[in-house]
Amino acid sequence: MVLLIAGGLLLWGANFANDNVHNQLAQQQITFPPVTAFANVKATPGFAEITPSMIPSVSQYAGQKLTTGEQAKVYADDFIGNHLAQIGQGKSYSYWSGQAMSLPAGSKAQLAAQGTADTMFKGTTLRGMLLEAYGFSVMGEIAWYAALASFILAGVFFLLTLLGFLHFRREDEKHELLAPRTVTVKEPALV
Repeated sequence: MVLLIAGGLLLWGANFANDNVHNQLAQQQITFPPVTAFANVKATPGFAEITPSMIPSVSQYAGQKLTTGEQAKVYADDFIGNHLAQIGQGKSYSYWSGQAMSLPAGSKAQLAAQGTADTMFKGTTLRGMLLEAYGFSVMGEIAWYAALASFILAGVFFLLTLLGFLHFRREDEKHELLAPRTVTVKEPALV
């Protein structure tokens, strides 16, 4: 019974996590680039929407709506992450934010660094949220496998219990391990 209850709770948790991830991602209405965007991709200096490194991972979801944790991971790491690396020239948001604060206020360089910092902040935030959705989908998947294991173990223990009852009915009482034993005590003879 404990394994069945645990399996039921784990299954509920798995469904909750996966449904929540799907619903939250679907509300964002993010769509992967279309198939045509991956045709004739070349490595070019500067910013490119699609780079050769995106083809193995991002192209498998071309044109699809982003609704699963695995899709969120690919979009965050291989699409947004690639764009952030291009925009930030390999440097992080904190670098560009520091640059913007250290330059003279109102200068072209300060405004450019601030624009890069703002873009990096927004991209990094979206990337983090998508990776969090991926993390919850993995927890849901783990809960699903744990529920399956609980149900299988409950079935195994049920079968073992049935076999134990069958064995108990077929054995003579004298061969039972916990069978009641009768002890005969001899009375001492009176002389």
